[in-house]
Amino acid sequence: MKTVSFSIRPFSDVMGDFARTFEAVRTGQRIPKGPREEVGFTSLEAARNFLTRERLALLRAIRTRHPESLYELAKMVGRDFKNVQEDIRILERHGLVLIAKRPRGGRKVKVPRVPFEEIALKIAI
Repeated sequence: MKTVSFSIRPFSDVMGDFARTFEAVRTGQRIPKGPREEVGFTSLEAARNFLTRERLALLRAIRTRHPESLYELAKMVGRDFKNVQEDIRILERHGLVLIAKRPRGGRKVKVPRVPFEEIALKIAI
């Protein structure tokens, strides 16, 4: 079972990771791209603001009901298309949703996929 982790760590730890990544990029090292295994936050409130009830419902619907477009997803969850589209953009930016463009009826539609089955929460103390 593939898991994405949400971690809550002090800002100083996050900045240390940033500095190491920045140095790696500066020296030409390759940084892996693709679905993230961990999404970091500096507070529990920030994690709560990111993973809202609505966004969690979108992830569940994508994972279990396999919508064939963002429009179909919006209909499944009973939400306005533009709001769903914005939430999907945020989730995609953090690697929690992957979007494939597929042809349908002479145009391309965005098909969302979730590359994991569960979310784990890690809190540094």
